[in-house]
Amino acid sequence: MAKKLCGTKYPVSICFIVVNEFCERFSYYGMKAVLTLYFLTYLHWDKDLSTAVYHAFSSLCYFTPILGALIADSWLGKYKTIIYLSIVYVIGHVVKSVGAIPIVGSSDVHIALSMVGLILIAFGTGGIKPCVAAFGGDQFDEEHGSERQKFFSIFYMSINAGSLLSTVITPILRSDVQCFGGDCYALAFGVPAALMIVALVVFTVGSGMYKMSPPQGNILLEVCNCIGFAIKNRWKRSKYDSQKKHWLDWAEEKYSKRLIQEIKMVLRVLVLYIPLPMFWALFDQQGSRWTLQSTRMNMAFGHYFTIEPDQMQMLNALLILLFVPIFDFIIYPLIGLCKFNVTPLRKMAVGMIFAALAFGAATLVEIDVVKSVVDPAPAGKCLLQVFNLAEGDVSLMIPGSHLFKEPIPNLQDPAQYETLPASGEDVQFQVTFNGKTSECNYTFLQREAYSLILYPDAAGIQCNVVSDYIKKNDNGKPLLRFLNTLSEAINITVGEVSFHLLSDYSVSPNETVNRGEYPAVSCSSTSGKCSELNLGLLDFGASYTFILMEASGQIVAHRMEDVKANSVHIAWQIPQYVLLTIGEVMFSITGLEFSYSQAPANMKSVLQAGWLLTVAFGNVIVLIVAEGATLEQWKEFLLFAGLLLGVCIIFSVMANFYTYVDSDQLDKTHMEDSGREEDDDDEDHVKKKSNDVKLNKGGKSTRL
Repeated sequence: MAKKLCGTKYPVSICFIVVNEFCERFSYYGMKAVLTLYFLTYLHWDKDLSTAVYHAFSSLCYFTPILGALIADSWLGKYKTIIYLSIVYVIGHVVKSVGAIPIVGSSDVHIALSMVGLILIAFGTGGIKPCVAAFGGDQFDEEHGSERQKFFSIFYMSINAGSLLSTVITPILRSDVQCFGGDCYALAFGVPAALMIVALVVFTVGSGMYKMSPPQGNILLEVCNCIGFAIKNRWKRSKYDSQKKHWLDWAEEKYSKRLIQEIKMVLRVLVLYIPLPMFWALFDQQGSRWTLQSTRMNMAFGHYFTIEPDQMQMLNALLILLFVPIFDFIIYPLIGLCKFNVTPLRKMAVGMIFAALAFGAATLVEIDVVKSVVDPAPAGKCLLQVFNLAEGDVSLMIPGSHLFKEPIPNLQDPAQYETLPASGEDVQFQVTFNGKTSECNYTFLQREAYSLILYPDAAGIQCNVVSDYIKKNDNGKPLLRFLNTLSEAINITVGEVSFHLLSDYSVSPNETVNRGEYPAVSCSSTSGKCSELNLGLLDFGASYTFILMEASGQIVAHRMEDVKANSVHIAWQIPQYVLLTIGEVMFSITGLEFSYSQAPANMKSVLQAGWLLTVAFGNVIVLIVAEGATLEQWKEFLLFAGLLLGVCIIFSVMANFYTYVDSDQLDKTHMEDSGREEDDDDEDHVKKKSNDVKLNKGGKSTRL
């Protein structure tokens, strides 16, 4: 007899299962939280490719549970499947972590290790997904149904707790801990790997206490075989035999009428699943497009607290814990008091509307966000800004151009970049200062950005052109460079970044620094005139050029803002997270409950497989749009919102024709049909029913 917890009816073995699930979910969501920025800043992929690979991985994680269920039910059993695929899971995490170590091979090696690691993780997490909850349910005797239901509540609380903590902690490990000269992705992936090792060890330690059931066959496989046989038989014999009332009736000669009737019930629900992937296409962009939007926003809360762009995802986990009891105990009962007939399918349709509204909110935020972005020059053009370092106004003229009509004041911070032709031929500049005119000629490349530096010498005005980096930093941090106007070399240290500048108008490369106030930056020169520099606030998303010059016997830094700082605060993302989480509560939780109430108990695993496939195909939709649409981001958000509203209309029409089945009557009919079956297969069906009931109890989690 299984050991019980402190005199209760709960078996001790469930403690190991709950801890295992917490660690595994921490491992998965922690790794996934930093994945998009890893692609962007470490592998240096563009935003579209990063989004596409992120959703390809997510999609694979929801295709593989079907494979895991087949292995567990038809071959190894749940326990061995969890053990073996957890080992695969751990190996994937380790490989992924090694791929994030810069000194291990070239960039091609990093990409290869990352992709192999992600594939192994997808097979691991997906393979154990349908097994762990079911294995936990197996630990209870049939007479302890209420305890089993409470176990599932604790089980799914551990899922959300692991998700919430990991999405807070791993971004901190990535950004606040510096290793190998940059963000420490090796640590951010290594900690989830360690948690997965802990999950495996804890689960193995409890092996002597588990109640284990042998594999009893997979109902999903039997359903597929029955459908395949019906289609094949209809194709072969429909010309010779009388017509059947339903195409599945062609399987009667091989399969029981009860099984065929159950499959008919399931198919009625699965047809309603067809429009559902579009909801998940929007929902899963929290970790990709919404995270990328966060990198272009102001992430500071006051002077001392900032949030990382990949930490915003924790809002969903936090809000789901808050909203589920609010909806269950306040909102739904109030709606019931108002005598509104809110059916499950109507709730799901309203959930879709909220998700579409969330992307409408994201669209409005994105329109404001891009105002601080410098648009790249079109084909055949380039961008140019001018720094006037002469001690007075300078007039600049480009023959055949109407640019720079007004004189340029000394040390004026250019308001914007100007667009110039870039035909591959020299562009002539005529520079006038104190009545003297000088000429400069430069060739510009199309779609590039430049700074024209005008400085005085004995002959008049000299010109120098340097290339600019106008793209905002992928991780949201500020970029910084220095222009040294002095005749001596200068060394500067900003935080942990060092700059070595040569003399006579040399320009340093752009470097990433942490956002913050820099009132006393370390500076050294041979003359001793440079000891400290006041750079002020270096803000999120900005690119700065600091011009070093002498004033009153000291070297000072004059600031130019090449790319404006992020002007939209990250708190403006909160409404879209609130709307999307409301949509999740109404769509996902209601959808699972509806599905399980509309089919026989031994078919619930089939519906679970169908539900997971809707998530997988939703991620495929994002992958296709990200790589194929090439729209501006706000237009892409608007496209997804519009598509979901269109799908919502289609779903509402389909739902209007659906006839609900009473769950009590369904179980009664099922028992009566079971009693009429006298063939040898009846015992097998009963075993499958018991197994699948355990698999699908407590289906309220939206983070399976």
